[in-house]
Amino acid sequence: MTIFEQLSSYDHEQVVFCRDEAVGLKAIIAVHNTTLGPALGGTRMLDYPSEADAVRDVLRLSRGMTYKAAVAGLDLGGGKAVIFGDPSMKTEAMFRAFGRFVDTLGGRYITAEDMNTTVEDMGNIRRETRWVTGSEAAHGGSGDPSPVTAWGCFHGIRACLEVTYGSPDVAGRTVAIQGVGNVGFWLAKYLHEAGAKLLYTDVSSKRLAKVVDSFGGAVLEGDDFYRAEADVLAPCAIGGIINPRTIPMLRAPIIAGGANNQLDDERRDGEALSSRNINYAPDYVINAGGLINVYSELKGYGREKAMQDAANIFDTVKRVINKAKVEGTTTAMAANRVAEERIAAVHRLKRVYLPRA
Repeated sequence: MTIFEQLSSYDHEQVVFCRDEAVGLKAIIAVHNTTLGPALGGTRMLDYPSEADAVRDVLRLSRGMTYKAAVAGLDLGGGKAVIFGDPSMKTEAMFRAFGRFVDTLGGRYITAEDMNTTVEDMGNIRRETRWVTGSEAAHGGSGDPSPVTAWGCFHGIRACLEVTYGSPDVAGRTVAIQGVGNVGFWLAKYLHEAGAKLLYTDVSSKRLAKVVDSFGGAVLEGDDFYRAEADVLAPCAIGGIINPRTIPMLRAPIIAGGANNQLDDERRDGEALSSRNINYAPDYVINAGGLINVYSELKGYGREKAMQDAANIFDTVKRVINKAKVEGTTTAMAANRVAEERIAAVHRLKRVYLPRA
């Protein structure tokens, strides 16, 4: 499939390829849809196996940001950026060069922190463009969005518990978390404070030691995460982990976590989960807290207000699950419809009020 065929399949508006050989920068910026507002989405840095892998990643992620913003009720479109390379080799010059590319888009794309990028990196981008969020508070940003993302996930889990068990109470429930980096660690904190029993898995023994030392709980190895006798599986690491290989292993009645693109194939794997009566909280619905956080930064940041808005994810997750039941579809498809209906309504509104020549 050619790049333009991929753009057509995901329905993107614009994709920008960025290169600055002097500083070792190779990056892609994808703008999916700007009907509701400027495209906002993070920049991640990965040593991709191939350029095709990077293109696929940025196209999927940017589309997800459009749907995430739409379902969350924000006046934002969807975008994403990826930087090719080993994160340990990042430099100030590289991110400043990337900032100059962001600036050429004139606000159509606003960037933020993502996988393997930090508030410090956002600060370097900010030196070259104002179209960035999530930099250090000292520089006018909102800082690390992870606590707000995790807060939204916590309330999304509560919503799933209420639908499944009749009560949103977390106390005594067992939650298995895959990935205890920034979001996963904060999610563990909130769940621990609410009385949950915790299980963890992560590729980093250092992160596992930290989370167990902080909140107790037990460590799972490899596929034991999928087989865990838990009330909730909370994927908070990489995407594509819910697939034909892992679905037969699942015992938990709920999947609700912060990772992006958890379903390897949205339709196929969503239907497989539905057939097994597993309540899946669509990732871009439950993990919208980070986007809510940086969106509030554009409006004049206040952490308390961002946390309050992220807590409303409880109602959004319930709405999506109930819509799926009423329409006889999967939660992934129901969430897509909520997003598409809002985007279509605003698109019609803008067409009605376009000035005539």
